[in-house]
Order: sequence, then C-alpha cells, then structure tokens
Amino acid sequence: MHGRDKTLVTGWFSFLHGEATAGDVLALRRVEEVLRDAGLAYDVVWSPGFRADGAHFADVDPAAYSRLVFVCGPAHGPQVEEVHRRFAHCVRIAVGVSVVDPASPAVTGFHEVLARDAAGAVPTLDLAARAPASPARPVVGVVLTHGQHEYGGRRRHDEVAAGLTRWLAGKDCARLELETRLDAHDWRLCGTPAQLEAVLVRLDLVVTDRLHGLVLALRAGTPALAVDPVAGGAKVTAQARACGWPALVAADRLAEDVLEHWWDWCLTGGRVEARRIGAGFRAADAAADAADGLVAALEAPGVPRAG
Repeated sequence: MHGRDKTLVTGWFSFLHGEATAGDVLALRRVEEVLRDAGLAYDVVWSPGFRADGAHFADVDPAAYSRLVFVCGPAHGPQVEEVHRRFAHCVRIAVGVSVVDPASPAVTGFHEVLARDAAGAVPTLDLAARAPASPARPVVGVVLTHGQHEYGGRRRHDEVAAGLTRWLAGKDCARLELETRLDAHDWRLCGTPAQLEAVLVRLDLVVTDRLHGLVLALRAGTPALAVDPVAGGAKVTAQARACGWPALVAADRLAEDVLEHWWDWCLTGGRVEARRIGAGFRAADAAADAADGLVAALEAPGVPRAG
C-alpha cells in the first residue's frame, strides 16, 4: 500500500483540550473494526492529556495521509475547523456525529457527513452500540477513611490512601468510590444500610482501610482486600481476625507484590471464602459478638435499675 494511501482517525478524543468519553472511544473501536475489515491502513491521534504514549496532533505529519475520518461527537467548533485547515488536502469524512448547525464551517468542511443525528434526518444508531465487545473487568468498590485521629502518631491513613489509589489507578478494573456514611439528603450517598448493601453485593471486590468496609463486604459475600492504616495494627486487624479473613495488609507492608497477591486471591478463591463467611454471619451457630453478653451485663448485680 502506498505510504500516502493512509487514513488518520480523529475525534474529540484527539484535541488537547477535548475529552475522551467512554462512548467516544467505543465509537472509535467500531470505526477501527470497519477499517480493519476493509484492509485500510490507519492511525489514531489522541489527546496527550488522555494517552501520553499515543500519536498526537503535534507529532503528526499531515502529508502522510490522504484521508481523514472524524468520529462521533458534535461536528462543531474551532477545533474541528482547524482540522479542516490543517488537512485540507485530505478527503475528510465525519461519521457518527451530531450536526448542530449544517451551515457551520465545521460541517461544510467535510466531503461527506455520515450523521448520527441532524435536523430533518432520521437518526441512526450511535457507533458505540455496535462496538466490539470487551472481556468483563472486575467491578471494585473503594472504601477509604481519612479520619480516625484518635490513633495519633500511629496514623498512616494518608500514606495508605495515596499508595492504594496510586496502585488502583493502574489496575484494569471499574472503580467505584463508596462511603459508609449515610445521608438522607445527599443523593450521592446511601440513605440506609440496605442501599449500601445493594451495591456491595453486586461488586466483585472491595478495597478498604475501614473496619466496616471489611465487615459489610463480607456480610454481602463480597471479598475484601483490607489494609490496616494504623501502624502496628488496630481495629481492622482485629476484625479481620474475628471474621477469619486472611486478605489483610499491614500499613508497613503496602507493597505492590503484596497487594497483587491478595487481589488475585480475592478474585479467585476469595470469592468462595467471602460467601462462606457471609453466610456464617447469619447462621444459627454464628460466632459470638459483644451483643450476646448485653442482657447479662444489664442484669448483673450492681447495675442500677429503673423504678
């Protein structure tokens, strides 16, 4: 294939101050699939803010391409108009775009517009809908605390949170930040324990440095990778021991290889163990908790009684 007989694929995910949305990237995957099936050579240009290791407009030689395909989003604005100016020698096609103003130079600059929606036209299916399917990724709830100042100089909460979130950012998973605090007025928070449990039971894994992050995950039958943020261990360590849960990391052992070990275990054998422990919480012969001794304590000699 001749060097110039090549297509540059671009979109809002390519602009320095644009944005890469999940829908736009899936739309790109659909276009890539079509180009590959047709045997057409192409390159994709990315925003350096989203994919630093990809090809960027600043590095692209327009003379290397004879065709340009603009994918998804609105065909509108000065960024799109600049694409027309810089790649004026190319055949330029927009695919799966919204046409807001058909008279706009951003629209009229294309040789052909295969619109997703436009005034007076029948809308077509968004490109993301038929994008190639990807293998499922684990859905991970992240429950962290930055408080617990009662531990004073033993607190390692900031270091633990920074280490965990930095490590999680590199994991190929869907991360969902959760909060055990309830609020009946803030729509972003759960208002009842049942609402939070409805989320936890649907997760593949919980990563937490909170006691109740651990307990509520296991109660839902979901494995938890627990980190004790207190030097020397405190209530998270004690609770993991009480539950018989092994996936516990000490604050001073927050190393990637340790986290990776428990991550792998939680997503394999840990699933079965979490369900077993969660079922045990509700069993007739469940392990004792402090409430089992409450009535006896209330009725003990020397306890003041009303009346």
